[in-house]
Amino acid sequence: MAVKIEAPVRTEQIRPFTVQIPEAELDALRRRIAATRWPEKETVDDQSQGVPLATIQALARYWENEYDWRKVEARLNDLPQFLTEIDGLDIHFIHVRSRHEDALPLIVTHGWPGSVIEQLKIIGPLTDPTAYGASESDAFHLVIPSLPGHGFSGKPSVPGWGPEHVARAWTELMRRLGYTRFVAQGGDWGAIITDLMGVQAPAELLGIHTNMPGAVPPDLDALFQSDISGATNALGSLPAGLSAEERHASEQLDFVWKHVAYALMMATRPQTLTALADSPVGLAAFLLDHDARSLDLISQAFAGRQVGLTRDDVLDNITLYWLTNTAVSASRLYAENPLSFFATKGVSVPAAVSAFPDELYQAPRSWVERAYPNLVYYHRLDKGGHFAAWEQPEVFAEELRAGFRSLR
Repeated sequence: MAVKIEAPVRTEQIRPFTVQIPEAELDALRRRIAATRWPEKETVDDQSQGVPLATIQALARYWENEYDWRKVEARLNDLPQFLTEIDGLDIHFIHVRSRHEDALPLIVTHGWPGSVIEQLKIIGPLTDPTAYGASESDAFHLVIPSLPGHGFSGKPSVPGWGPEHVARAWTELMRRLGYTRFVAQGGDWGAIITDLMGVQAPAELLGIHTNMPGAVPPDLDALFQSDISGATNALGSLPAGLSAEERHASEQLDFVWKHVAYALMMATRPQTLTALADSPVGLAAFLLDHDARSLDLISQAFAGRQVGLTRDDVLDNITLYWLTNTAVSASRLYAENPLSFFATKGVSVPAAVSAFPDELYQAPRSWVERAYPNLVYYHRLDKGGHFAAWEQPEVFAEELRAGFRSLR
């Protein structure tokens, strides 16, 4: 864990925050898990119908009988946490300043179905690099906010908190903390919000890093989106002359767009997901079914095999969603979003890109160079997936050090 150094803040705008979950809520959660009414087993021997019954039942057994929320609550409370009101909404954030005063300020944004818990493993390596075998010159002052409607942030009660609004709010947050120069990083929704910070290009923003780049050429993006139902053959309509990397990325995108039922539901009918606020196991199954590679990692963890995520990693995040009752409020970000997930956004600031192999798609350098004309770093990795900071924290931290080194 990084050295805990309180951030200098203006107390009239920024209030300290502590996580305090009553034991009665944890008891009620365990009772609800025990009372789960189960469906029958899937009729296939793979994950093509969703989260396998064996996986979700193993999760429920561990959640009810062994899992301890107090461990992650203590980890969170060992960090400087705050609330600040931006545009009428309370924003929760972790703010850990490095002991190295020349550290570079960095705001890191999580996605869905994630939270600030995704970033806990990278706080030490980024803020205190010398303790992890890295150089003092690579240190960061780290800000990790909870997205509106997620975690301990406020829940918007009116429309308007789409990713462009969040991007502007993050710049305001960094200004409020007194940072006159900073960089930004994100994956999943965090990648889209970080891209939009790069489009908005505030004077203080030196550059961005993304592990889910918006780099798909517009014509290809439109082709894959038109193929969501599987009624057409996008792969059969690809333009000639694609490289092997571009073809591989296209195959990944074709698969993703045919398996985004969860995103379409949240984008069109988020309020219908009321059951997620009522059933913890139903919530868990929905959050697990994000992408095939992540589900495979999680299934292995609950089958007793050590992989990039532990059982506690997974349940720390799911339990946070349950205890804050944010399943539906978090879904509304999809409904507020007018942009394509993967298409180019028009980023003008310096950009660094890490292309992980098990990301929703591994962005080819050729696409990235066109999408980010001020590209300062690109690295195609051989391990890691969609939740890179969570799954591969050491690799991820080194990517941020390398990606931002030229901007210091």
